[in-house]
Amino acid sequence: MDETPGQDGTGAAPLPPGSLGVVIVDHGSRRQDANRRHEDFVRAWAARSAHPVVEAAHMELAEPSIGTAFDACVAAGATTVVVAPYFLWPGNHWDRDIPALAARSAARHPGVHYLVSAPLGPHPLLMDIVEQRIAYCLAHVAGDVPECDVCAGTGSCRLV
Repeated sequence: MDETPGQDGTGAAPLPPGSLGVVIVDHGSRRQDANRRHEDFVRAWAARSAHPVVEAAHMELAEPSIGTAFDACVAAGATTVVVAPYFLWPGNHWDRDIPALAARSAARHPGVHYLVSAPLGPHPLLMDIVEQRIAYCLAHVAGDVPECDVCAGTGSCRLV
């Protein structure tokens, strides 16, 4: 079945180009480096995606907030905003906190629609990622490869 919007039997019209904004939201951290890594990831993902309006956000503890990112999407022309949690599993943040923050953000923009997408897990590709991380770390401690970008300079990837 073709899952192109408007061709899936729901009657939903395809969105015009540029009318969709995406906010990829993580939890947020007191560690600025963690927040920066999320923002770097979102920029890299945006460069690879077909979505012209993509913003990073943190649910709490750091800026940009969901509200700030939502507002930026609308300012860029989005009439529908997808808030995509960069979380592994459904939990209180996914089913309560993020939807409440998205609703407050949308209330400032009459006529703008939003949805909160599913979290990342249990997507089957995550199994591959776990296997790749384990294999790479074992290769590192064996001296076959350098530290990965996540562990570089931390000394965290070591056999104890």
